[in-house]
Amino acid sequence: MPTGKVKWYDESKGFGFVTAEDGQEVFLPSSALPPDAKGVKSGTRLEFGIAEGRRGAQALSARLLDKAPSSVKNHRKPADEMAVITEDLIKLLDGVSNTLRRGRYPDRAVGKKVATILRNVADNLDA
Repeated sequence: MPTGKVKWYDESKGFGFVTAEDGQEVFLPSSALPPDAKGVKSGTRLEFGIAEGRRGAQALSARLLDKAPSSVKNHRKPADEMAVITEDLIKLLDGVSNTLRRGRYPDRAVGKKVATILRNVADNLDA
């Protein structure tokens, strides 16, 4: 089954569009969404079937792959602020790399800190 992200969806109109991973735009009617899907937002990942309708590709039986992104999460930090964070992350990763070269893993607290920072930086870059 193809996957893609919701380009836009208007709940009051009952339809929207999905951009499939191959770049194809697919019509998304409300009837294709699961009954418990409330407030589908742009960026929500879906898995769906495709059928050719009268006006082109149409999604069938869509399944949500992740929760709808929050609007706060999609707000990027300013680029100059991300530059400083990225530079600090590089220094932190360099320290972890040196520890690994000595044949040891960093302690759990450092590993958890690095993982959290990596996720936050990735979320900001992907927003």
